[in-house]
Formats: sequence, structure tokens, C-alpha cells
Amino acid sequence: MSDTQQRIDQLVKNSDVLLFMKGNASFPMCGFSGRAIQILKACGVDPRSVTTVNVLEDDGIRQGIKEYSNWPTIPQLYVKGEFIGGSDIMMEMYESGELQQVLSSSAARSS
Repeated sequence: MSDTQQRIDQLVKNSDVLLFMKGNASFPMCGFSGRAIQILKACGVDPRSVTTVNVLEDDGIRQGIKEYSNWPTIPQLYVKGEFIGGSDIMMEMYESGELQQVLSSSAARSS
């Protein structure tokens, strides 16, 4: 495993709610990343409690996360080390109520 892959793996394993995105929670730098933050807010997640990784600041992470998850796009959401998906998947899961369940079980386990 490369250094970048190890860094990504550590971030994923050590964060309850982790979002690889363009920008950060207070200043998303693409529409999809902004939508991901809005979906998390709609689920009752405080954006300050989300660990975000700005892929625009590190090209190794930007490319490496796509390999790590085998998912071609950013943003990418992880909850308790499990890959959830990008903003489209997040929206589908939000609309069905599944994302709220995943996030609330994460909150219940971490408190």
C-alpha cells in the first residue's frame, strides 16, 4: 500500500463521518460537494462534526481516493469506515431515509 493509500486508510478508519470533497464544509468549491454538505445538514449532522478532506489541496489524495474506493467521482462519504457513496447516492439514501439511519447509528455508537 502506497503512502497516500495508507494516509487515506487512516483517515477513513479514524473518522466517524468523513467527506472527501472539493473545498470544505463552510466553503464547498463545487456543486456536488455543496450538495453533499446540505444533505448531511438535512440529516441533522453538524457540519463542524464532519471530517472533511479538501482534495484540491493534495493531488495524491485526489487521485488516491478514487483508487481506494474504486469510485471515480468526488465527493465521497464514509461513515464509521464504510464507503457510502457520492452525492447522488447520498441523495437517494436521504430520500429513502436510509442515510439518516446510517448516520444516527453512527452517532449512537460514537457517544
